[in-house]
Amino acid sequence: MAEFVYPPVIGTALTAFRALDLRIEVEGAHHVPKHGGAVLVSNHISYLDFLFAGLGAWKSARRHTRFMAKDDVFRHRVSGPLMRGMRHIPVDRSDGQPAYDAAVRALRAGEVVGVFPEATISRSFTLKKFKTGAARMAADAEAPLLPMILWGTQRLWTKGRPKNLTRRHTPVTIRIGEPIHLTPEDRPVMVTRRLRQAMAALLDQAQSSYPDKPEDAGDSWWLPAHLGGTAPTPEAAEAEDAVEAQERTARRTADQTAR
Repeated sequence: MAEFVYPPVIGTALTAFRALDLRIEVEGAHHVPKHGGAVLVSNHISYLDFLFAGLGAWKSARRHTRFMAKDDVFRHRVSGPLMRGMRHIPVDRSDGQPAYDAAVRALRAGEVVGVFPEATISRSFTLKKFKTGAARMAADAEAPLLPMILWGTQRLWTKGRPKNLTRRHTPVTIRIGEPIHLTPEDRPVMVTRRLRQAMAALLDQAQSSYPDKPEDAGDSWWLPAHLGGTAPTPEAAEAEDAVEAQERTARRTADQTAR
């Protein structure tokens, strides 16, 4: 199928990155296969992660990644046409099976499918619990898992902080690890644990080699607590997520009742 939307979106993003002089470092792009299906699995620390994760796959292999994203984005009057045009995959959180089936079909057709196994942005900037969907779809489609880590994207736009899309000279690290090939004997839970361990190692490397440090105490919000930053601890972040989930459920219930 001809690509009419993805190439200009990539061009626009690269132009914006150059204008902001973002110092983007991509390591391990050679791990992305030139052909065939693969599940690209990334951590999630920013609303812009799909742009940078997609850049990681495009950088050496020129692959277009079909990201799984919540269906709200597809209903938006601006982002919706773009998401559909780039053939991303909408996910209904109340029934994820159709999205899962669509992802497996895409993988079997030779596509790269992008997954954020934490489902939501990590407020602590550490890895949250992983869902097993990425491992299961990789097994069903007989495709490899590609672990990826992003770091620095949270400084541009993340949950609970004002967006700063005009921030210049920000270093952004993209690290792609070695593919994880599954066997029929592999269990999704164990594969997911192995995947998370690989991504934790990549994240440690990205954080330790990151060229910037907080300018002062007020600028330490983007560092996780275990590195001396003021981001919430994983436990505090999980509590905030629980409150947000309850509020979201209450709003959905109220909307349904109003109808």
